[in-house]
Amino acid sequence: MIEDTEAVAYLDAPFQECMRQVGAIAGALYLRDTDPGMLRLTLLAGLPLDLLSPWLSASISTPLPGTDAYRDQRFVWVGTHEGMARTYPRVAAVLPYPFALAALPVTGTHRWGVLMLMWPATHPPVANSRERRNIAAGAHSLARLIDTQARRRLPLPPRRPRVLSTPTRSADLAQRGLAANDAIERLPVGVCGLDLQGRFTFVTPKASALLGGTESDLLGTLPWHAIPWLDDPVCEDGYRAAVVSREPVSFTVVRPPHESLLFRLYPDGSGITVLVNKTATDPGTPRNAGESSPTTPKSAGHLYQVVHVAAALTEAATVRDVAGVVVEQIMPVVDAQAAIMFTVRDSRLHVIGHQGYPPDIADLLDGAPLDTAFSAAAQAATTGRALFLSSADEINQRFPRLSEITGKQAWALLPLAVYHHPVGCCAFAYDKERRFGANERAVLTSLAGLIAQALDRARLYDEQHLLARGLQEALLPQTLPEDPRLEAAARYLPATRGMDIGGDFYDLVRINDTTVVAVIGDVEGHNVAAAATMGTIRTAIRAYISAGTPPDQVLARTSRLLYDLQTELLASCLFARIDLAHNRVQLANAGHLPPLLRLPGQPCSAVEIAPGPLLGATPDPEYPLTELALPAGSLLGMYTDGLVEAPGIDLDQQLAKCAGILNRGDMSEAGQLDTLIDALLAESSHDFPRRDDIAVLLLHTRP
Repeated sequence: MIEDTEAVAYLDAPFQECMRQVGAIAGALYLRDTDPGMLRLTLLAGLPLDLLSPWLSASISTPLPGTDAYRDQRFVWVGTHEGMARTYPRVAAVLPYPFALAALPVTGTHRWGVLMLMWPATHPPVANSRERRNIAAGAHSLARLIDTQARRRLPLPPRRPRVLSTPTRSADLAQRGLAANDAIERLPVGVCGLDLQGRFTFVTPKASALLGGTESDLLGTLPWHAIPWLDDPVCEDGYRAAVVSREPVSFTVVRPPHESLLFRLYPDGSGITVLVNKTATDPGTPRNAGESSPTTPKSAGHLYQVVHVAAALTEAATVRDVAGVVVEQIMPVVDAQAAIMFTVRDSRLHVIGHQGYPPDIADLLDGAPLDTAFSAAAQAATTGRALFLSSADEINQRFPRLSEITGKQAWALLPLAVYHHPVGCCAFAYDKERRFGANERAVLTSLAGLIAQALDRARLYDEQHLLARGLQEALLPQTLPEDPRLEAAARYLPATRGMDIGGDFYDLVRINDTTVVAVIGDVEGHNVAAAATMGTIRTAIRAYISAGTPPDQVLARTSRLLYDLQTELLASCLFARIDLAHNRVQLANAGHLPPLLRLPGQPCSAVEIAPGPLLGATPDPEYPLTELALPAGSLLGMYTDGLVEAPGIDLDQQLAKCAGILNRGDMSEAGQLDTLIDALLAESSHDFPRRDDIAVLLLHTRP
């Protein structure tokens, strides 16, 4: 993985030029990570990095504008906050401000990533055709540059994104500086300048007096860090609203003990001008703005991140997903340097996810019994009480050598329980000593409740998943028959959403010493009903084959059976009867995709055969027979539509790619069929997470 952000510096200028051409106020470029299912933020301009902290990396299965654009290879436009809340509620919860957003895939020789651009709330809610063309041209330009770079080295995103500064306006400071300063000093209000990251860049003496600090102390700092009474969600939220919407924002903050100050923020692409003035408005019951209520996070950013985490936990389906949310998204929210998550199983704590620890430490902590008094995680899980250990001394007094073994100086150990029943423990660790205030303890305890509910639900899902996979495996052939004249290999991959069970099936039946039958098909749906129907079809086909029924009649009788059962599910099926003695194959097709055939000395191509109706569609169907020569050394490929069909993918082009893969196979090598299937499945990774099952059956007639 590339660590140096300079490795992607070649994209800086075209990225900023793309923003300028379309008038975007901010932009982000995500590139695919080493994990093909992840996108990582690579370039950012026009926004503070903290604003995108929940999405420094994102799984392409997560419902976000950028991931949808990448996964479906389409232009995504969200023109209003209402549209964002309706389509992407998690984004709207973290960024509850008006703005327009576009996301477009960056695709060249490969799917490299996604370009995201943002406009202020004043932008029309619909992007016109010219704007869409310009955005597409910018994404295409970036893709070509990445293609060129890929010839030298694989373009991978840095671990930390490259944040580009906004070019400052040219000005002759010698001629204009003094005049501008004099003009500002004549104003009856204090004036400050903030950059887009929120840091002070300019402070007038009047502003310094109102804020209670000197210019030298304030420059380069964040207001809510440098001035205690501005450490209030209202202040940071006002700044975030101005940066995102690019519209003026105003709010009132109480300066201790009882004086109200009015802040008016005027943003543009280079920063924010802030006017500060006393207000005669009665603040009512005085409250120090820096004193948040005990149950609120310490800043607006933390508040929105907690909301984002809660939404992410509701979408986590598996135990692995829940652990991923904890170590990847919650850890930054609570400012921890390490995290480890346990689940309770067989009266022991088992590690299901960790970050910030070497693997050997996680192995050491794995499997601790619940009844030990020396395990901090076990004690928290069994007692149901959170443990907050603020220093190494406190840790070692209660749990000897824990600090020494892990190298951590503070811990927050949160029990995960549902209906008073322990389901696990989540531990956040810190490199330095840390005092956990009442506010932080309340937030951590609330997060623990959300994590526990998500973990309990995910464990139930995983149990159902194992049951479904067991049923699926029982319905598919465990092995393929062996024949000295025929080599066969098959693979089944379930869809990656839902119960991971579907209706794709394949079978290979040996009739006698010279004849075998290969079948592949696809039942509608991805549920238990589809799998049950698949089992019915496979059993019926085997029965008709055993009775010596011709290929066309096997499909006709199976279709009639399915029609009579009134399952309301249709199925496609491709039937191949191979005569190894005479090197012939008879094909019958019930609405299935054509097979791929590579004859000796000829290129692989799709076989044109007349299809009949889907199984179960009509009571008296007819299925034309196609007979072809299948000389020794031939390669026949049968597959389901999940291999070649996906949104935005041209079917003919995908079939040609699959045929090209089969052309490259050297059938003289052992295990070549499995290698070819791996290559075919890799080519099908365009659709991740997979929305459809994939079944592949390859047959090679040995010379």
